[in-house]
Amino acid sequence: MVHVVHADATAGRQDRTPRTVGARSLAAMLPDPAQARPAYRHLAHAIGELILDGRLALHVRLPAERELATALGTSRTTVTALYDLLRENGYAHSRQGSGTWTALPRGRAAKGVSRLLRPEDPAIDLARAAAALPGEILSDTLAEIAPQAAGHAGTLGYHPYGLPELRAALADRFTARGLATTPEQILVTSGAQHGLSLVLSLLSRPGDRAMAENPSYPNALEALRRAGLRTVSVPVHDGTGWDIEIVESTLRRSVPRLAYLIPDFHNPTGCVMPPDDRSRVLRAAHGSGTWLIVDETLAELALDAAAPVPFAAHGTPETTAEVVTTGSMSKTHWAGLRIGWLRAPARLVTELAAQRVATDMGGSVVDQLLALSLLTRADDLLPAHLDRLRAGRAALADALRVHAPQWSWRTPPGGLSLWVDLGAPVSSALAERALAHGVRIEGGGYFGADPGLFENRLRIPFTLPPDTLTEAVQRLATAQADALAPAPPSLRSHWIA
Repeated sequence: MVHVVHADATAGRQDRTPRTVGARSLAAMLPDPAQARPAYRHLAHAIGELILDGRLALHVRLPAERELATALGTSRTTVTALYDLLRENGYAHSRQGSGTWTALPRGRAAKGVSRLLRPEDPAIDLARAAAALPGEILSDTLAEIAPQAAGHAGTLGYHPYGLPELRAALADRFTARGLATTPEQILVTSGAQHGLSLVLSLLSRPGDRAMAENPSYPNALEALRRAGLRTVSVPVHDGTGWDIEIVESTLRRSVPRLAYLIPDFHNPTGCVMPPDDRSRVLRAAHGSGTWLIVDETLAELALDAAAPVPFAAHGTPETTAEVVTTGSMSKTHWAGLRIGWLRAPARLVTELAAQRVATDMGGSVVDQLLALSLLTRADDLLPAHLDRLRAGRAALADALRVHAPQWSWRTPPGGLSLWVDLGAPVSSALAERALAHGVRIEGGGYFGADPGLFENRLRIPFTLPPDTLTEAVQRLATAQADALAPAPPSLRSHWIA
């Protein structure tokens, strides 16, 4: 069965059709043309932001002018001017006889890239939720692994499956957490995102349906878009979590090829899926023939309760035969390590390793030795990390009560962030203004699987030191007063003709 699915996915890549965005789909992501004048500039700015955010992929063919004008309820003249301005500013280019295609302007970085870069300004970074590793732990561990690294220096160092010792340690950790696992079921990757990309590349083809939570992890949503998948979303509500009947219905009616879930301290809501619901999802996915990609990168960040057992432990051998579990060291140890893994049926791991070799011969041996040493001491290192997160969470909550009492949130039992309700749809404007006040953060819409949602939300990580979090909230509160004011020219200059 696995072989047939993979063969189909591979065959699908032989016959890629040009990627396009439909007129109605694009119109649903854009503001009403009547909201601002001139409308074509208003719409061009919105499309540019969609491209930078990754919500509209690069090298995608835009709708014909007449079709988009009809979908927007505006004139073709407006759309012609809109496309001209996109081309003028580098957000689109035209090919003779083949339409207009999205592009990235020279000198501009997509937000998915710029978000990961250390900005030159001293802004407090709340756009990323990831762990930092105390320097003394890193230096001591590097000294410890030096003899082991020297022992590997006489070998070629290619390990497409991952370093055998690390695969064995990860398998043992899954087993200790309640899911019997062998090293053959483990593939070491360059972070969880790398594992997700490998799975999407092997098991899906453009046009396939993929079920995703709404809201969800933005980089995962971007990976689904870039794979050309059609997303069907299921809501995750702050406080109440998943409506499992909706999940079951979506799996039954949409029959997606893949489903991406974050059941443990969900990013960004912090919800945890109950054990009985996990069993129901496994049965429903098995019934629809859907591969489940379960993101467990946050599973061990339990702050107020025991860490959940692995998702696949709630199923039977039959219902877990098409489950891929991803994890990484980024949230529990250090994001700079870039070590992740996936657990899957052994045959699928073999095929994923073959897929990996086409782009990546294998991870760094030194990094994997470092990860192995940290992982073997995780039971000693993790408690201190959790204590730092608890302190950050408490400081963030206290600062919000004092400086933004009109905002509300639910304290999550684990994870790395609060999903804050601003009480009004101003998060994008607030995020833009916050940068002028020295805080880098993303509006809630960035986490939406569907356009136009979560404008009343901010994800605020509590991974920074308490004093820094308090200062960040003070700056956000100051920025809120002018959140609805027009952005300063420095933030809009790339749209000024």
